[in-house]
Parts: sequence; structure tokens; C-alpha cells
Amino acid sequence: MLKQFLNSGVIEAGLDEAGRGCLAGPVFAAAVILPPDFCNPVLNDSKQLSEKQRYALRPIIEGSAIAWAVGMADNMEIDKINILNASILAMHRAVDALKVRPEFLLVDGNRFKPYHDIPHKTIVKGDATMMSIAAASVLAKTYRDDFMNRIAEHYPQYDWLSNKGYPTAKHRAAIEKYGTTPYHRMSFTLLKPEAEQLELF
Repeated sequence: MLKQFLNSGVIEAGLDEAGRGCLAGPVFAAAVILPPDFCNPVLNDSKQLSEKQRYALRPIIEGSAIAWAVGMADNMEIDKINILNASILAMHRAVDALKVRPEFLLVDGNRFKPYHDIPHKTIVKGDATMMSIAAASVLAKTYRDDFMNRIAEHYPQYDWLSNKGYPTAKHRAAIEKYGTTPYHRMSFTLLKPEAEQLELF
């Protein structure tokens, strides 16, 4: 059962990101401030939901939230400042875009950099613990999937419609065959190390 809030009577925003482990595309983050009485029996960590459930929840979250926003950091920023810093940057951008200033930030995971003077708490598996973080996980995931689906039209050989940029065997095989695109993260290990590809006899 997801908790509605951590601090009673405080405007809390839940933060989460999507796409950290991908080989291509941006990392997306969302910030969501839910009303105290918000409740939805389906809402959960986006990884535990089907694609259909995530997209059904998105308009419910957006329509019910006091405020919500999405931020991103692209693959060039990821290569420049690393994926952890880019994920935090995307979260900061999401908070920047909120129409209501939160008084406290609930952050999924265990790493974050302070956002101005707003206090925060990192929560491991927060997307399976706190309602606002779970809501943020749904928005971050669906908006990132939308982005990957759009660019997949121009690069169909990488199977992004299915893998969304994650390191599947088909994605890596396409990189080996066709090379990289302007959306690939060049600081990542795009191909498995040669030793792992060799068959042992």
C-alpha cells in the first residue's frame, strides 16, 4: 500500500526518472504534487505496471495533481556530466517547471543534489513506497517512451519501439551492424566487451 505523504500538512513533490540504463535517448524525470486525498488502487511503481496501465494512469495523474512537470537531459548532456548528474539535472528541471513551489522533495533512489533551499529525502524503492513518487515514475516513463517511439520512426533498425533504447541483444546487434546514431550515449558501453562475445571451447 503506497503512502500518501511523508510529512503531514507539507506540500510534497515526488520525483523519479526513467531511462538511466539505456544506451540511447535522453533521461526523463517528473515531479508530481498530489492532493492529500488522492487515491488510486492501480497506481504503483511504473515498472510493475503494464504499458496500458501506465498510459491509462497518466491523464488521471495529470488531471488530479496540484502540479506536475516533466524534465529531461539529452544524451549529449549525459555524455558530458555522466548519467547520475544528468538524472539529477532532469529532476531539477522538472521541479523548475512546477507551477506550485513544493516545500519538500521526495526523491526515488539514494542520490540527489539539493534543489535551492527546499529540503529533500531520498527513498530507495520510493516508487513502490510513496504515491507521489509512483505518480512521477509513471509520467517519466510514458513521456520518455513517447520520445523514443518518435525517434524510432527514423531509426527502425534499432528496435526502439520495443526496447526504448535499453541494451537488448537486438539493439546491440544493430549498433554493431549499422553503427551509432546522434541519440546514442557514447560514454556507455554500447557493445559487449569482446571477451564476452567469444564462445569458449
